[in-house]
Amino acid sequence: MGSTSPPPVATTANNGKEITLELPTFLRVYKDGTIERLQNSPFVPPSTFESGVSSKDLVISDNPSISARLYLPLPQSKPNKVPILVYFHGGGFFFESAFSQLHHKYCNLFVSQTHVLLISVEYRLAPEVPLPAAYDDCWNALKWVASTNTEPWLINHGDFQRVFIGGDSAGANIVHNIAMRAGGEVLPRGVKLFGAFVSHPYFFGSKPIGSEEVAGHEQSVPFLTWGFVYPSAPGGLDNPLINPLAPGAPSLAGLGCSKLLVCTAERDILRDRAILYYEAVKKSGWQGELQLFEVEDEEHVFHIHAPESKNANKMMKRFADFLLQY
Repeated sequence: MGSTSPPPVATTANNGKEITLELPTFLRVYKDGTIERLQNSPFVPPSTFESGVSSKDLVISDNPSISARLYLPLPQSKPNKVPILVYFHGGGFFFESAFSQLHHKYCNLFVSQTHVLLISVEYRLAPEVPLPAAYDDCWNALKWVASTNTEPWLINHGDFQRVFIGGDSAGANIVHNIAMRAGGEVLPRGVKLFGAFVSHPYFFGSKPIGSEEVAGHEQSVPFLTWGFVYPSAPGGLDNPLINPLAPGAPSLAGLGCSKLLVCTAERDILRDRAILYYEAVKKSGWQGELQLFEVEDEEHVFHIHAPESKNANKMMKRFADFLLQY
């Protein structure tokens, strides 16, 4: 198929600068090279015992630049070690951060309710660093978690027999692709992925499916986003990284984890892709434990934007059940 990149524009913003490329309501690229992310939430520092959780930042790699925010739950009465969750934030591969107010609040609440040790990965974003760099960053972060012998929170509190990966939207897309990679590559020290959850995954394709609108498919935000973040993707929207069910995509039987939870929402614009993915995994011959969880009357990543809502609380309880069952 042809290029899926957003069409170039030549308009002027309120600041008087010429816009050369725009994803409406999300991002503007100006002629002078500056980039304006319109939906970023502000960065916030880590915290000490906020809602019974401590957090801190660390550098995983200087070259390439990969960092993370770690979250540790308040010590429990029993000295048992807790599951390790490596988390990949959403944001279309081009906005948001492990250090943003939005994801800090969500991760802090997540850890306070699930009592896992969470590592939220700060991977590099497009367009400054196009895909597939983010996938490599997240794989390297997972390898660092598996191999570290210097990080005291992980060494003293993490259970390396229960290592999970999880993420929302674009982060859920990363989870799938990291799980596939773990099916073919060995992690350090013999660590294996025990489980993974994909929450409202950003999967898409060149042709509409299910309830997706036929008219305007190629002008939709999910369609344009992929061309923007990975302009050189072989196969465009039918690259297996964004469309795991595309012709020629690797078999989902190769997922390298023992259990998988697929989450979606009734009014999520990507819902049909998540359901189809769940069904495809079920039919693939994959030998793990597969679960599906859908929340009624909610939209894409509602749980990130309203983490204390009634339905987000239901979702959090399902995450806790998934992570803590052993």
